[in-house]
Amino acid sequence: MKKLLAPMLMAAVLAVPAFPAFSQGHAPAAAAQKPAKPDLAKGEATYTAVCVACHAADGNSAIAANPKLAQQHPEYLVKQLQEFKSGKRNNPIMKGFASALSDDDMRNIAWWVTSKQAKPGFAKDKELVALGERIYRGGIADRNIAACAGCHSPNGAGIPVQYPRLSGQHADYTAAQLTAFRDGVRSNSLQMTQVAAKLNDREIKAVADYIAGLR
Repeated sequence: MKKLLAPMLMAAVLAVPAFPAFSQGHAPAAAAQKPAKPDLAKGEATYTAVCVACHAADGNSAIAANPKLAQQHPEYLVKQLQEFKSGKRNNPIMKGFASALSDDDMRNIAWWVTSKQAKPGFAKDKELVALGERIYRGGIADRNIAACAGCHSPNGAGIPVQYPRLSGQHADYTAAQLTAFRDGVRSNSLQMTQVAAKLNDREIKAVADYIAGLR
């Protein structure tokens, strides 16, 4: 009798359908934590209310001290907003704006402004642009300064998620950020701090001017 019960019990167990370890109507934790798809309409509305005065209606800031945001990688923009909010990237003005934004707001804004076409910029200093091109494309080997193109690509398009787009960015803004990295004022990228630490003012101005004309 025991010999017959064993296979019968096994058959009964195999016949019972398997159910997931969560109740009906509730998604698994991993699915619940997945970010919602960015809402571009909300992104435009929040951008218009919060960002437009400094970065222009289409993300192509006309103010040289404020960066162009159009066509920037959205993951990079979200990271910067989060770090303004947390204080990891120190900027009192941007901290004030970012602190009022939720993570969803940041994602909506970033994906919306990324959808806007970036307007090209222009190099202005003919005497320095050749030096800027040499640094951007080849670095400075005898001082172990890496080429900017290695991370930001030869045309300044950057690499999504990893490295920001630089093409056409205002030279004044780029120079200010490189100087901030060099002087320890901006400290949210160890890699950029290490690169900028080796550049002098003339080299920073040169590479920033070259980047402004990249396309």
